Amino acid sequence: MVLTLYHSPISPNSRRVWITLLEKGLEFELVEIKLDGEQFKPEFLAISPFHHIPVLVDDGFSVVESLAILDYLEAKYPTPAMLPKDAKDLAIARMVQLVTVNELLPAATTIFLPQFLGLPGGDPEKIEKEKDKIATVLKFFENLLDDRLYFASHNLTLAEVVAGTVVTLLPSIGISLSEYPKLNAWHDRLAARATWQATEATPEAMEAFKSMIVARNTQQIHT
Repeated sequence: MVLTLYHSPISPNSRRVWITLLEKGLEFELVEIKLDGEQFKPEFLAISPFHHIPVLVDDGFSVVESLAILDYLEAKYPTPAMLPKDAKDLAIARMVQLVTVNELLPAATTIFLPQFLGLPGGDPEKIEKEKDKIATVLKFFENLLDDRLYFASHNLTLAEVVAGTVVTLLPSIGISLSEYPKLNAWHDRLAARATWQATEATPEAMEAFKSMIVARNTQQIHT
């Protein structure tokens, strides 16, 4: 059976699974879920009761939550290995994943959305707090990198797949990586990979997402 990934091309959560499937060389079908209401249709809720993307379906088995999907793929399709075996290295990879999901992505989204939609930037004090949080994360990442090409490994890991889909967006919201030389070089290595380039959201996808958000906000205002 072919794996099926239900995703949205503008979602970092979806993209991390998409990249992993490509890096592992797996055959899969890509099904786009338009977040304008398709996620609430009964047929999608049957596989994703919380109406979230991504969802991976493997021979009738549905896996929700992107980190759980990554663990599933690593356990079932272990070649190439994308998690270190050493306890310390595994801890580093896991820390990078969880700090990205819990700290970096929410802060970056708070800054990104107003800029992307052309809206006022919101509370300046809140924005500065989010920028400080991002700086703390970037320093943390910089200190975790050593002389190896990737976090805790000479080979690409799931830490890269998670953090790399967010860190590569930071320059677009005005956050420079120039103060973090190891992280900056790491970023450039990822951006040059075919899997990152193949999964980058197209301008058309970004504009469609923008139009959807604007339409939704307009509808809420008039409701």
